[in-house]
Amino acid sequence: MIVRDMWLTGFDVPCLHTMYVDKPMRDHNLMQAIARVNRVFRDKEGGLVVDYIGIAAELRRALKTYTESRGKGQPSRDSAEALAKLKELMEVARAMLHGIDYSGYRAQPTQLLLPVANYVLGLEDGKKRWFDVVLAITKAFSLCGTRDDAIEMREEIAFFQAIRIVIAKATETDKKLDQDRRTVVLKQILDNAVVAQGVEDVFKLAGLDKPNIGLLSDEFLEEVRQLPQRNFAIELLQKLLNDEVKSRSRTNVVLEKKFAERLQAALNRYRSRAIESAQVIEELIAMAKEFREAAKRGEALGLNESELAFYDALANNESAVRELGDEVLKKIAFELTEKLRASTSVDWQKRESVRARLRNLVRITLRRHKYPPDKQEEAIRLVLEQAERLSDEWTK
Repeated sequence: MIVRDMWLTGFDVPCLHTMYVDKPMRDHNLMQAIARVNRVFRDKEGGLVVDYIGIAAELRRALKTYTESRGKGQPSRDSAEALAKLKELMEVARAMLHGIDYSGYRAQPTQLLLPVANYVLGLEDGKKRWFDVVLAITKAFSLCGTRDDAIEMREEIAFFQAIRIVIAKATETDKKLDQDRRTVVLKQILDNAVVAQGVEDVFKLAGLDKPNIGLLSDEFLEEVRQLPQRNFAIELLQKLLNDEVKSRSRTNVVLEKKFAERLQAALNRYRSRAIESAQVIEELIAMAKEFREAAKRGEALGLNESELAFYDALANNESAVRELGDEVLKKIAFELTEKLRASTSVDWQKRESVRARLRNLVRITLRRHKYPPDKQEEAIRLVLEQAERLSDEWTK
């Protein structure tokens, strides 16, 4: 049997004699886990823990804490205090939702998740406040979850955690989750299969076809525009745009900076209540369409991805575009791509002598093509920054 979390620390099988550990653990969780194999059972001589991940140091620390306390802990008092704290935190969470009826969370949790998440996102600093209180609720419940009063709140806690997951899935860009967030996502939500199933796909929950993130279609953007949950639509668009900008412009410094700044500026205006939700949704949809077209410019200009990145670095100077025009800038981009690709090595970014040589190579190239001198140094800086982004792919 493969187990984790509550099954790992909260079940008792006296006949168990061997445990294979392949999960980082520490403190009381580690002590509880290894205690699974020390139960007395018939002629069992002892238990064996097979360590695949290296828990020896954590085990020494946990044993030191356990032995130094000499068995004088106060589990009942700690549990009662945790329960009192849990009740207090639940009142905080309920107060945040006082403006929306979620009383049907037991019977129809999936239908309520999106409206409640949308309501939370409409509160001042709602996302952070909700995340903080739900994390605190989860920690308090882990200390008193076996008490009758806490068990009565378990389904409501699972619903609160599901709301958090919906918001996280709709708003957070792709990245590795830290331990606290993994705990919130997996902890008590497993107690409520209906809610857990409902948050598996946030697009399905919103009644949307999951988009190809690499190319947000007009049809999908129109579906988002028609969502009745306006706050949720804004956060979803922010996430999708962030992911697309990072994915499609990871090697293009200028394009990434341009759209990231515009996205943040639009969201700042909305969050400061300078513009309404409908207006910011239109801005984000227009931005998504514009970014989609910007990513296709290489084909129209006859440039590959690397050449387009250098072209954008050079065209970032308006006077250069005005004086030289597209054809000359394209020619410089071709030349820089060829020369820099041939001149970079695996570790060139760390060697100042190589950086100086490349800086001089770029300066000579720009001067030969009569690149305007007013922002030549800025263009050199951008070209070298761009070369750093591209060099990993060049040296593969």
